[in-house]
Amino acid sequence: MQVVVYDANVLYPSTLRDVLIRVGIARLAYPKWTDRILDEVFRNLRTNRPDLDPARLDRTRHLMNDAIRDVTVAGYEHLIDQLDLPDADDRHVLAAAVHAEAQVIVTRNLRDFPDDRLTAWDVTAQHPDDFLTGLHQDHPDALGRIAAAIAHAWSNDAKPGDVLDSLAIDAPNTSALVRQTLGHHG
Repeated sequence: MQVVVYDANVLYPSTLRDVLIRVGIARLAYPKWTDRILDEVFRNLRTNRPDLDPARLDRTRHLMNDAIRDVTVAGYEHLIDQLDLPDADDRHVLAAAVHAEAQVIVTRNLRDFPDDRLTAWDVTAQHPDDFLTGLHQDHPDALGRIAAAIAHAWSNDAKPGDVLDSLAIDAPNTSALVRQTLGHHG
């Protein structure tokens, strides 16, 4: 199973975050993040979404850490100064990936993680749409089940298509592929 580090920008959108966490729960990949990554996610949510209840955000963070065993990477800090990336503020993400022996960093900012800087560490960066599309190709029914579970969690009236509509903002190709699979299987 592939070890992946989720960058803060893929954990910020709620539907994408839910799908990525459920990917780990379903054991399609072994996700990792750090307290520093979550600090960035929840700091940005508090700043950009003052309408969200801070207690609910704290609960979300707690649930994220409890959802997947050994998800939090610690002890990576000594690697940060050894790494060279276009944005020095992203070195902690690569350091966590190296320390966790991750194969992939899932991020929307691919330009901040160029292949030539990651190759020496046996890490690649993937956009969340590409990452999820790859998972869908390997496990064609899994993301449909995840979309159905999220829809059920939203409300009794929500449908997997509603989840895919929301996911399409961040992962349009994945959303279209899962929609096709759901259409062919029911």
